[in-house]
Amino acid sequence: MLDWQLNNRADKNINLSNFSINLPTNQNQLFMPQVSSEPRQDIRLAANLIKKSRHVVVLTGAGISTPSGIPDFRSAGSGLWTRYDPMEVASLRAFRYNPEKFFAWLRGLVLNIAEAEPNAAHIALARLERAGHVQVIITQNIDELHHRAGSENVLEVHGSMRTLTCISCYQKYNSGDFVKSYLENGEIPRCPDCGNVLKPDVVLFEEQLPFKTWLQAQAQASNCDLMIICGSSLEVMPVAGLPVKALENNAHLIVVNETLTYIDERADIVFRDDVAELIPSIAAEVIRE
Repeated sequence: MLDWQLNNRADKNINLSNFSINLPTNQNQLFMPQVSSEPRQDIRLAANLIKKSRHVVVLTGAGISTPSGIPDFRSAGSGLWTRYDPMEVASLRAFRYNPEKFFAWLRGLVLNIAEAEPNAAHIALARLERAGHVQVIITQNIDELHHRAGSENVLEVHGSMRTLTCISCYQKYNSGDFVKSYLENGEIPRCPDCGNVLKPDVVLFEEQLPFKTWLQAQAQASNCDLMIICGSSLEVMPVAGLPVKALENNAHLIVVNETLTYIDERADIVFRDDVAELIPSIAAEVIRE
């Protein structure tokens, strides 16, 4: 998730007008969020919402992968953007003009991803999908942990590290063919055909989101009757606007995040819990034998 920040947008080509935070009144919801104070009761309420819904969309952010050892971007002390200027290391400009610096910075993140395993939250969401209770996962993460956990219907709106594309001839390659020499020796991946640098297929600052994937994500948000937000502070546009699209369809909202989000006041239930503990508990309640 090399991402867009709500208050620090670099690319002027993306129209964010559809994502202004103008929350519609939802007859299904109270104005103030029902912040979880009785976990067992609220888990049952969340499970009932899931079971009653016909089309459930899950929106995940970096917080779902931190229990797997992958750092998020904004947590005090540990967040990547508290230690690095993203425009210096993770922008399209940085990649084009100083690919050596870009790949030197990216190496640590790729190593974290390579060593990470899906945690209990990823596995629980895959279990809910197999049981027919989750229709699609929209993720801001580039780590592929949802796929590795067994989820099949995953929209990676910020791309993934799975493939690389040549910036000159546009040939696409599997990253597995290059990752060993990159991690072990710091060797920058280059196109076997023309020799130019290969760019990981992740969304950098100053880049647009993958068009087809983004259209699918918007359609899913507009058509769901329940959206579950897991491990996202909802500070990154345009993805942060997706819950508003869900509300416009009178969808219910469940928020599972350790910090406040702007959408909390419109959520049916807000959990301030570790996703790796809370999501498996909800899944177990939904799929009780």
